[in-house]
Amino acid sequence: MKFIQSTKNVQVKQWKKLLTKKEREKTGLYLLEGLHLVEEALKHKEEIVEVIVSEDISLPAHWNMDGVEMTLVTAEVTKELADTETNQGVFAVCRKRPLPETFIGRTYLLIDAVQDPGNIGTMIRTADAAGLDGVVLGTGCADPYNPKVLRAAQGSHFHLPLIQMPLDEAIQQLKNQQIPVFGTSLQQATDYREAEVQDVFALLVGNEGSGVNESLLKETTSNVFIPIYGGSESLNVAVAAGVLLYHFKHSLKNV
Repeated sequence: MKFIQSTKNVQVKQWKKLLTKKEREKTGLYLLEGLHLVEEALKHKEEIVEVIVSEDISLPAHWNMDGVEMTLVTAEVTKELADTETNQGVFAVCRKRPLPETFIGRTYLLIDAVQDPGNIGTMIRTADAAGLDGVVLGTGCADPYNPKVLRAAQGSHFHLPLIQMPLDEAIQQLKNQQIPVFGTSLQQATDYREAEVQDVFALLVGNEGSGVNESLLKETTSNVFIPIYGGSESLNVAVAAGVLLYHFKHSLKNV
């Protein structure tokens, strides 16, 4: 087992670079932080490059570290790597999953230009909980391997495919496979409770301020809205996605 003491070590500098989108895209690697996320990663050991552990903590006794490369570091090194103010002293360097070449599932969430990492991570987690087959992130979305996205998703990156591609192409592919795409809009849209959901669907949600791009809404099968009963102009995009995904999935069970 290696032991690294200095924050100036070349390996530490390389790990720290993984906090940037540029380095993640260059290497195909990303850095997980925290006990829960690393424990989830250990269920998918083929995706782990190595686990980094502070010398002043003990790993949970039930963790199976067989076959996993581990590096011991000082508390000073973990502070250098951490994206949180109070870190738990455990990190994992993981490989990004290869992108699927085709849509082979029945239900998908499409995300258009949502920039807040917390919203992206929450929607990935919600899509996972709702049993969707994948999440498609279009142009302008926060990087799904951003540390804040990873924390908000709580390990759901390991449970369903994350696809990054232009949404006009994704919508066309889905429609070609007879999967209807429901956009979200306040204009020329139907109350979501009146939408006719068959045995497959894709839901398209959009940017926090401007919503779904108008050009994409013209390509959808139909568009829906959630009624607002109070004084707020709109719902948070992650909340809206949760309402719609669970409603549509419930509708599938009753077809």
